[in-house]
Amino acid sequence: MKRKGWRRYDHTIFPVFHERFEEKWGAGTAPFLDPSVYDADQPRPRAQWINVDTGAAIAVVPVWEDDPSARSFAVFYLPPHGDIWVLRPPGLANYIESSSGDARAGDRAVTLRNDSFQKAVAHAEAFIYGTR
Repeated sequence: MKRKGWRRYDHTIFPVFHERFEEKWGAGTAPFLDPSVYDADQPRPRAQWINVDTGAAIAVVPVWEDDPSARSFAVFYLPPHGDIWVLRPPGLANYIESSSGDARAGDRAVTLRNDSFQKAVAHAEAFIYGTR
């Protein structure tokens, strides 16, 4: 059963994700959510949904800390009236961004990234639409 009002939004990340994250955890803590970074420089893939009835939103984005090659996907939920929640996907959602020239290593890294992304998207969709 599909929950009413949710729509996929595959464009620029909503600035409110960045604003609420940094309000909660401090300035400079969410470069992965910063909409001021030129779109081509943002890591991919990403996915977003918005509930047109309530104003709530969900985003799946790659995150990193000190090492930009070590990333994972996070699912962020914006309730309609403030705050931001991190919805932790079950299972491994980490991957390595390959910088090596080895084509096989690059192919494995892409496969791992895509698998991690699909797990995070499935988790977001289960939150939105319920378990299947």
